[in-house]
Amino acid sequence: MSDEVDVRDLARRVARLEAIQQIERLKYRYWRACDSKDPDAFRECFVREGAEIDYGPLGGFEGREKLVELYSHLALRRDGDRWLYNDIHQGVHPDIELVDAGTAVGSWTFWFMRVNLVDGVIEQNSLEYRDRYVVEDGEWKIQRSQVIPLTGVTFPIPEGADVAPGPEVPE
Repeated sequence: MSDEVDVRDLARRVARLEAIQQIERLKYRYWRACDSKDPDAFRECFVREGAEIDYGPLGGFEGREKLVELYSHLALRRDGDRWLYNDIHQGVHPDIELVDAGTAVGSWTFWFMRVNLVDGVIEQNSLEYRDRYVVEDGEWKIQRSQVIPLTGVTFPIPEGADVAPGPEVPE
């Protein structure tokens, strides 16, 4: 066995690790956009054309614009200075596999909590994301996303609970 380093092999391995890290950062950026109520950042996480999105109970979407429309309708609802929906998205246990230099698949375990002032409830759910990522204009984007519900519970917001107003968003 040789002690010589195969530079080409190292370069491939580093490129693979960098791609996986970029995909993980993409998914975290997506969830951060959800929580910070930023439809433009949300939109930019998906391919411009041909996105396939199956969000289970929320519905299926061909292309990103219908999903962004639904997201904006729900996430940006207000009653005066108070958001009517406040979300917390937390994704863990990423399992990303590169198919080739421009395609990858991945799965994530996901925990979601929503303070839903419309219905006066707190919703907690765990789900699994199964995604397909592609490189578009030099950046990784979500091309396909499927959400599989695992567990969930909904309970009323207790009487007299102090519910924070939610994130500040520049107008």
